[in-house]
Amino acid sequence: MQPDIDAAAAATAATGRDGGADTEVVIALRGVERVYRSGHLDYLALRGVDLTVDAGEMVAIAGPSGSGKSTVLNIMTGIDRPTSGSVTVGGRELDSMSEDELAVWRGEHVGIVFQFFQLLPTLTALENTMLPLDFARRGSVEERLTTANERLELVGLGDRVDRFPSELSGGEQQRVAIARAMACDPLLLVADEPTGNLDSETASAMLDVLQSVNRTGTTVVYVTHDVTLGARAGRVVTLRDGVVVDDGR
Repeated sequence: MQPDIDAAAAATAATGRDGGADTEVVIALRGVERVYRSGHLDYLALRGVDLTVDAGEMVAIAGPSGSGKSTVLNIMTGIDRPTSGSVTVGGRELDSMSEDELAVWRGEHVGIVFQFFQLLPTLTALENTMLPLDFARRGSVEERLTTANERLELVGLGDRVDRFPSELSGGEQQRVAIARAMACDPLLLVADEPTGNLDSETASAMLDVLQSVNRTGTTVVYVTHDVTLGARAGRVVTLRDGVVVDDGR
């Protein structure tokens, strides 16, 4: 069953930067560097990255292993912090926020899809999808159930809500992960190699789901090493050795 999200599509607000219909900037990385220390050695993972993403875009971050793709994604979400430079997402300056503030902000505004699904094995698909709503204490239990059911329906799993992860295929588990990431209507959905553990046919279906989510107006950024899957995005940002070599514009 393919998700039917198109009916929910909505345009994002336009600011008309150049007098036209340009959408507002949701993500802005300016001069971002990230240095990791290993023993007495420093490793420069990002080297002055400048990158913007507009509201409603679907952006793939591509590049070889070790190019800094996942580091950029982690910095966008506040999971990691830059050694220098600035990070602004949805008008908030992440580098000025405390860890507690970041955790609350992330729970309210960012949906994250992990490569290894990260579903709790003792919870059903419905219960896994409800987790962000439970943590945020958003609405009543009945409202959370309704929202979780709606998100699973959107990703084509309306008939799998009572299944445990072990009873689902890899592709179905990843769909649950996407439904969970969408539970709180995030400003931004990010996915780190979301198709890395899937066969090519299932991986392509996952990109169908992400594209459908993007058509609702949600900004989507995903990391991939697969050129074919990267091309499914509206824009491909290419990194090499911690530098943006092509921002796809």
